[in-house]
Amino acid sequence: MNDSEQNGNGHEGAGALSWGELTLSPGSPEISAVSKTGYRLLKENKITEAIDCFASILKIDPDNNYALVGMGDAERKRGSCKAAAEYYRHCLERHSGNSYALFGLADCYKALNQYDKAIEVWEEYLAHDSRNITVLTRVANAYRKVRDFKNAKDVFLRVLEMEADNAYAIIGLGHLHYDFREYKEALHYWGRMLELNPKNADIRVLTSIGNCHRKLKTFEEGVPFFEKVLRDDPGNFYAIFGLADCYRGMRRQESALEYWNRILEQDPRNKVILTRAGDAYRTLGDFEKAQDFYERALDIEFDIYAVLGLALIAKSQKNYAGAIASLRRLVQQDPKNHRVCIELADVLLKTGERREAIEVLEEFQRSGIRNAQVAEMLEKL
Repeated sequence: MNDSEQNGNGHEGAGALSWGELTLSPGSPEISAVSKTGYRLLKENKITEAIDCFASILKIDPDNNYALVGMGDAERKRGSCKAAAEYYRHCLERHSGNSYALFGLADCYKALNQYDKAIEVWEEYLAHDSRNITVLTRVANAYRKVRDFKNAKDVFLRVLEMEADNAYAIIGLGHLHYDFREYKEALHYWGRMLELNPKNADIRVLTSIGNCHRKLKTFEEGVPFFEKVLRDDPGNFYAIFGLADCYRGMRRQESALEYWNRILEQDPRNKVILTRAGDAYRTLGDFEKAQDFYERALDIEFDIYAVLGLALIAKSQKNYAGAIASLRRLVQQDPKNHRVCIELADVLLKTGERREAIEVLEEFQRSGIRNAQVAEMLEKL
């Protein structure tokens, strides 16, 4: 659906009109010709010339619905969504229910991240055209953006009832379930997309399937999908990160390092990746390299996991006093971090401070957070 259909954008006889030389009057045939020319110019991305057409109409007919929608479309094309919305609203004030103005206004609100307003306008559109799949998928995605799981799912499923293999609805359902951490359900929909196009699968579908396996900790099953992406797109960040994280989950630190370092070749100041690489070197027992990566991360800015990594190096080297000092500072900065709490309790146990270790764990539980690992350690003590 577009405004050219409303205004006869395919009009063969509308050449380069010199409308400035014409005497325009409301409802005249010349206005229709100028309007058609404006939409043809819009289609050719000659936005300034198109605006001149529509402006010439609005000078003598300020409420002309074709020109108002045309101005909205032109402003939207050049990224001025606020200005575009004004034209669409003006049109709707004079021509209630104009489908093109409703469609354009909703898209403006979406572009401005005003999803609640976009939903309201799209719902008004659907009152006139309840089976418009393009609008339905937009509404569902807007519901997803405002984290309204039920309505988003209901609308996506309505689309699939009308068109069983609609890619936008299937992909939308995948994203929706992923957003709500329902990774098995997300995997079902991403898998369905792969079944529909097994030979030319979209890279984003493959990385999404890989990411579901990462979240489900079925790392070995995720690896082939990321590898397939890299065969087609060797520099794809998401696939490189996904492979590194899968190998990390499989405890294959040498393989993980290959991919962490590939990211760092392109982005040497990526603090998260520096810390991940430091973790891999520490796990492999290369404390010197691990310390270097943690310190490079901290040179960028404070990072709790880089400090934790340095504390764990101190612990491995039996520098318990240094480890305890670092971990106590981290507990003060992030008292709800269960991993820091557990590591501090463990180091205290190694120094014979059993009572202090129990106090650390009890203090964490008093914060109101329930963590199975903390509870299990406390029970053992």
